[in-house]
Amino acid sequence: MGIPLDKVTASVQKGLGETLGSITIIICLGAMLGKLVANSGAAQKIADVLVNAFGVKYIQWALVIVGFIIGIPLFYNTGFVLVVPLIFSVTYKYKLPAVYIGLPMLAALSVTHGFLPPHPSPSALVLIFHADMGKTLIYGLILAIPTVIIAGPVFARTLKKIQSHPLDTFVAEELPADKLPGTANSFLSALLPVILLMATTIYLNIDHSTGSTHKLIAFIGDTPIVMLISLIVATYTLGVKQDKTMKALGGLYGDAVKDISLILLIIAGSGAFKQVLTDSGISTVIATSLQSFNLEPLFLGWLIAAIIRVSLGSATVAGLTAAGIVSTMVINNPSINPSLMVLSIGAGSLAFSHVNDGGFWLFKEYFNLSIKDTIRSWSLMESIVSVVGLIGVLVLKQIV
Repeated sequence: MGIPLDKVTASVQKGLGETLGSITIIICLGAMLGKLVANSGAAQKIADVLVNAFGVKYIQWALVIVGFIIGIPLFYNTGFVLVVPLIFSVTYKYKLPAVYIGLPMLAALSVTHGFLPPHPSPSALVLIFHADMGKTLIYGLILAIPTVIIAGPVFARTLKKIQSHPLDTFVAEELPADKLPGTANSFLSALLPVILLMATTIYLNIDHSTGSTHKLIAFIGDTPIVMLISLIVATYTLGVKQDKTMKALGGLYGDAVKDISLILLIIAGSGAFKQVLTDSGISTVIATSLQSFNLEPLFLGWLIAAIIRVSLGSATVAGLTAAGIVSTMVINNPSINPSLMVLSIGAGSLAFSHVNDGGFWLFKEYFNLSIKDTIRSWSLMESIVSVVGLIGVLVLKQIV
């Protein structure tokens, strides 16, 4: 692409450094918090409370809420492995169709993964587009609720006849009730990042002063600090308070970082690729040529991400690569809302998951389905999330 050979390595290093420098803290601390939420029994407690509150008739809706709450602090693969045993234990206990009951819960996980910071792709997109993290989270939550309902419980009504025979191996052993943390402790510890991000964003949008209080709140509301505070609090509330030693917690956090090391490498590779595109000038050429089609910019971002997602399989790579292509257009055009572009590309990056996506095989193998039934359920669910997300972004554009 015309880059001199002696400049290629520098482009790769710059892309790696800028991308990892801004995102590594968020991802690593988020993984540690998610691992603690799962290991401490807080996630199980949240599930128990909601299932008891909703009863058997509305148990599917209870699981959707559980998936949404768990999905906010947990990364997708961790969340999947955590909630699937819960799904299977419920379906075994009440003799319910596993796909019909479980898919809505996984739709909630998928939406949080694609739409909401502090998940890797939306967090990285926020930084690329210089968007406001708090506003993106608020818009994402507004968008996520109807998307989860349509792609989850509404769509799942068509899947009741799919036969699934999950393996007994995947029914997890639950912790005894007396070993679980309290209800308030579980909910607050898991949701503290969201609470802090939303509270500081609301405060900063009301108070426009430049005093020391404003600066302190701005510091606390910075995403890495939010994650650090949340992890410190949870280390006490879900760790020390639950009689876990600091050595055990240290080991847990070390394992969490190992679990997301490949996510970091995917993001780093995408950052290098983005920088090569930028340094070669090709991203500007592509953006300029695409603008000539007079497509709505938010739709354009969604379309590019969707094409890359279907081609490569990775939602994270699709989102970051699409961002590299349209970033020049977004940054140079103040009429484009960067927070909405984050959500539009996030929605596009979830389009039609199929055989080149690890999530497709996770779902197929855990639920013991044929490829045909996996496409009919999982792939269509992801596509509905993507399309409804795009429609929601376009509606939000008219309001905000």
